[in-house]
Amino acid sequence: MQPRLKSLVLIQPSLIRWTFGCTLLLCYLSLGNIASSQAPNIVILFADDLGYGELGCQGNPEIPTPHIDSIAANGIRFTSGYVTGPNCSPSRAGMLTGRIPTRFGYEFNPTGARNEEPGFGLPPEEVTIAESLHDAGYTTGLIGKWHQGGQAKYHPFRHGFDEFFGFTHEGHYFVPPPYKGVTTMLRRKTLPGGSKGRWVGDKGLIYSTHMGSNEPDYDANNPIVRGGQPVVEHEYLTDALTREAVDFIDRHDDKPFLLYLAYNAVHSPLQGADAYMKKFAHIDDLHRRIFAAMLANMDDSVGAVLAKLRESGLEDNTLIFFLSDNGGPTRELTSSNLPLRGSKGQMYEGAIRVPFMVQWKDKLPAGKVYEKPVSSMDIFATATAIASATTPQQVEGVNLIPYLTGEDDSRPHETLFWRQGGKTAIRHGDWKLVRMGGRARAGNAAWELYDLSKDASETDNLANDHPDVLEQLIEHWQTMNDEMSEPLF
Repeated sequence: MQPRLKSLVLIQPSLIRWTFGCTLLLCYLSLGNIASSQAPNIVILFADDLGYGELGCQGNPEIPTPHIDSIAANGIRFTSGYVTGPNCSPSRAGMLTGRIPTRFGYEFNPTGARNEEPGFGLPPEEVTIAESLHDAGYTTGLIGKWHQGGQAKYHPFRHGFDEFFGFTHEGHYFVPPPYKGVTTMLRRKTLPGGSKGRWVGDKGLIYSTHMGSNEPDYDANNPIVRGGQPVVEHEYLTDALTREAVDFIDRHDDKPFLLYLAYNAVHSPLQGADAYMKKFAHIDDLHRRIFAAMLANMDDSVGAVLAKLRESGLEDNTLIFFLSDNGGPTRELTSSNLPLRGSKGQMYEGAIRVPFMVQWKDKLPAGKVYEKPVSSMDIFATATAIASATTPQQVEGVNLIPYLTGEDDSRPHETLFWRQGGKTAIRHGDWKLVRMGGRARAGNAAWELYDLSKDASETDNLANDHPDVLEQLIEHWQTMNDEMSEPLF
């Protein structure tokens, strides 16, 4: 019996090793299955003050934007993509909450020192897309511009973001004084010598009186911060945001994440990096050349983010949105909204209809143009739907996936509403009602009526031709207006 027992003892370790090896293999395969079924990543690429007509895919051949265009080529481009406000802060509030911002009093656009005042910010009780995805197990990051309040209670960390690198006010210099490596064009009331027009110095600095005002004090009490601590940033800001976005993806490619990359390009101040200025040396107008340099720089930033997603094997499992926060301020930046009427701050299409596209490879059609109205509010509902996260009941956006795949051929939105003091608009079906009053009230501003199915440029006011439609839309506007809150600030 002793030899047999010895034999059993000799065999036992190999059995243990075999069993342990199988267990490891099963664990590895199980982890692989988990990784392959990981919830989709969400990336929101948010441009600042980019006009409707400036991208190559929107019909502009002057400034190549191949990387942004690739999102449209690999996904869906919206020709009637709207934001919730005609300028930066309310538009961002609407996207982040999936709601019309005037419903909770977020009506106006805080600038300068008002960013630091009490009560100027996204109310803490409002639920953001970051909070919903965070509570579903996502890692959430904001890189770039916040503009939802500068006080501690409005910090991105308190609105669902795990990480933040950027600034909290409405704008920031891309390179601080002495403006090395860039051409800088600043607004001034008066040029050296007391003249008006444009002054071009010998050291890369240009002054212009075309706006009749001075450049805002963007960097006053508005540092670049990592988390909650100021940092000294040496890179051109678009490049720095790209660096941080690529690093965020690299550190979190093993789990689902939300990346909200909120560029401050092409928002003023106008600062074009030297390499891009050389690329567009053929553009005679310095104003336009700087804008082109800033846009091309941002396009390369988008390219770097897309390349990192491909390198990490995440491209097919990432829902990518690209849009602008509002239309371009053409006179300020040259940012064109053609063929639409108007610009940033107004209620015409050029202010609230923006370049807008989405890509989700193998899940959404490629190279499709979608003409029915969609809204930036829909990003929230779409993201939470595909992430199996909770969509708060108050969210007014819709999950776009069934509409984009053809499962639902109705309109995602029959009615869209905007208000900013006396400026207001409503789109119902293809009819658009507009009133361009002052900040506090409408005054003597008359209602205007347009048929967007025939007149997207809003050149033919039909208010006198269709009094019945005008009356119906005013009633509809009044009903929705009565639902809105008083302004918070």
